[in-house]
Amino acid sequence: MRDPVSQRSTRFTESVIREMTRLCLEHDGVNLAQGFPDFPAPAAIKDEASRALQADVNQYAITWGAKRLRQALVGKTRRFSGLDYDPETEVTVCCGATECMASTLLALVNPGEEVIVFEPFYENYGPDAILCGASPRFVRLREPDWSYDPAELERAFGNRTKAIVINTPNNPTGKVFSRGELEQIAALCRKWDVIAVTDEIYEHIVYDGARHVSLAGLEGMRERTVTISGMSKTYSVTGWRIGWCLGAPRLSNAIRKVHDFLTVGAPAPLQEAAATALELPVAYYDQLADSYRERRDYLVPALEAAGFRAFSPRGAYYVMTDISGFGFRDDVAFARHLVSGVGVAAVPGSSFYSDPAAGRERLRFHFARRRETLEAATQRLARLAARAPIA
Repeated sequence: MRDPVSQRSTRFTESVIREMTRLCLEHDGVNLAQGFPDFPAPAAIKDEASRALQADVNQYAITWGAKRLRQALVGKTRRFSGLDYDPETEVTVCCGATECMASTLLALVNPGEEVIVFEPFYENYGPDAILCGASPRFVRLREPDWSYDPAELERAFGNRTKAIVINTPNNPTGKVFSRGELEQIAALCRKWDVIAVTDEIYEHIVYDGARHVSLAGLEGMRERTVTISGMSKTYSVTGWRIGWCLGAPRLSNAIRKVHDFLTVGAPAPLQEAAATALELPVAYYDQLADSYRERRDYLVPALEAAGFRAFSPRGAYYVMTDISGFGFRDDVAFARHLVSGVGVAAVPGSSFYSDPAAGRERLRFHFARRRETLEAATQRLARLAARAPIA
């Protein structure tokens, strides 16, 4: 019998993040692995979702997004970035930012071309490139500030480069790409005629004076950038699966065709609620960032007190840590011990690197949790100092 499994599916593993959530449930642990909040979403958007359901907004929306949501997206984008998009030809609503990324790369990248990805990276980006037949080419972000080598980035571009993926604020590092870094990326995209695909889902979660800059707003980038974001992180509704792509008509037309045959459309009643969310006042976003900063400022010192070296993030809600002081043979062994023996789930750092050895002394925690949940986690982590490391 021929192998029934495609070769492309053998080139990546299942999600390590979701695996750690399953282990956490088995051991009744505190989940600081998979990044979803354990606190309520805003009441106004839940109320609107309920209203839409009761009003029988329960059938297909337009494939590329309900008109009300597309108009709200255009309005919010203009408010925060000054960029104008046509809701009829330049906005595509998908089933979460994850589908946005897959649809975009499938729509724009040909087999045999290359996609540049900064690493450590959110674990979907490599498989997304592989699924469209491309080769990912990785550029390293280095501790402690997660900067990249400009010469290394320049060497990554070439005649086969079709796209570059930029995630800012970044998961898993919390890096916020500066305007200067984005200007260098933009210059290389223009030089090599490369499409930029930006995952900006943490755009409103920044700290310490950091400012989110949208690459599409830089010179010459409006027509060659697909900007991706979504509801999950900003509005604490990771289970709703509402995301969107903003891009020039030629790019959007291709993305819409792929999206149509992947999922048809995002949930109609939740699109109505998403439109309400996008109309929330600026104060909502300020409070959101402040609340996450408070959580970060609680968890980072607690991790350090437990023996981790923590790389404090400037954005998003993750902390990458150095676990070399614990004496475990690798990150996977430590992560499994942490959840089974201590009762706290985190993500092995190797899952964020193309070469797992590069992350063998790293672990990622998230802090999208209520204060009492974080306190429960840190009480358990305090036991680590009394435990002998496993050789």
